[in-house]
Amino acid sequence: MEDRKKHVLITKEEIDAQIRRLSQEITQHYQGKNLYVLALLRGSFIFASDLVRAVDLPMKIGFMTTASYGNAEHSSGNVEVVNDIPDSVEGYDVLVVDDIIDTGYTMNFVLNHIRNKGARSVKFCTLLDKPSRRQVGSLTPDFCGFTIEDVFVVGYGLNYGDYYRNVPYIFNFE
Repeated sequence: MEDRKKHVLITKEEIDAQIRRLSQEITQHYQGKNLYVLALLRGSFIFASDLVRAVDLPMKIGFMTTASYGNAEHSSGNVEVVNDIPDSVEGYDVLVVDDIIDTGYTMNFVLNHIRNKGARSVKFCTLLDKPSRRQVGSLTPDFCGFTIEDVFVVGYGLNYGDYYRNVPYIFNFE
């Protein structure tokens, strides 16, 4: 992969600006509510970290790990819970945070999973939305950073194999 040229799609500065906007929207929406932010690992850990630090509200934060990609570029459609949410979410307004939504299989599974655990409300925030790949038609992000075309992206938490999560911008290989 190192031989291939990187094409920057979204700069660090553009990501920072969207995080500021999203954090303001989330702060306003969840004012006076019992907020629980659930970050989906591993991809969302950088985005979720930057986002929750910018939200000016008290909140509980938890993590859940699912798998549907393995080391492939496309979702298998089969969602597996690797590590479930460790807390009770009864009485909480849960905001699920993920790096990207494309087919929607994983997010649909997680939203239903959290609803079944008794959350007062469940919404989701994603940094990237690929609506052209959606297989779960009615699924739309409540909070979204960027809408992108159907291109495989890497960086800012998004990986290729086990690499590139630490890159501070989003790119694809040309």
